Amino acid sequence: MLRALVLAGERCERVLDSAIRDVHAEQIQADEIWSFVYCKQKHVKGDDSVIGDQYTWVALDRQSKLVLSYKIGKRTATNAYHFISNLAQRIHGRIQLTTDGFVPYVGAVKDIFGADIDFAQLVKIYAGNEADRERYSPSECIGAVPKVITGDPDPEMVCTSHVERSNLSMRTFPRRMTRLCLGFSMKLENLKAAVALYFAHYNFCRIHGTLRVTPAMEAGITDHIWTIQELVS
Repeated sequence: MLRALVLAGERCERVLDSAIRDVHAEQIQADEIWSFVYCKQKHVKGDDSVIGDQYTWVALDRQSKLVLSYKIGKRTATNAYHFISNLAQRIHGRIQLTTDGFVPYVGAVKDIFGADIDFAQLVKIYAGNEADRERYSPSECIGAVPKVITGDPDPEMVCTSHVERSNLSMRTFPRRMTRLCLGFSMKLENLKAAVALYFAHYNFCRIHGTLRVTPAMEAGITDHIWTIQELVS
């Protein structure tokens, strides 16, 4: 069963890589969603590159709800750079990008886009002290401060609500993302396969509740709803 999942995931990766190119998108939101492989980070011993905390970095087009780019890995400056670099390969034209307050985004966006972007971060403020934020459940968010980094982003469009709503769907449908359960991945390749299958199905097969078409149809990438057979064949 897991071998079939990995095979399907690899095919979905190829579909996403080849189909999502030169997309016109004006408003893009990016965020990271936490999960873990094999064990949680505090139990990791030795090399932790393939086990422990793993983040799924997601870039979403606000209008079409299309997942333009994603990356799975540690929450590091290197992965932030690779994630933004991959996003730049998927789009054409000037965009407005909103991310959370993760500092390495600033250098990555500057290196890859230069001045040809309107970029802002939404820095959230949490209640409690640093020790409180180390609990399993996050502290209460008591505010969010928009911070312009590059260009002239529209203040009304500086938000990450849509990509965060997408993250909620990830928590709901792929069992490996559900908190407080035994559905976590034992291998990183299995997590990557499951996420690729989910995003490909989301983009091409699943009718979006608001759009009433698939995100890929809304973005003009395809003109019909794909079947699962079409997706993985």
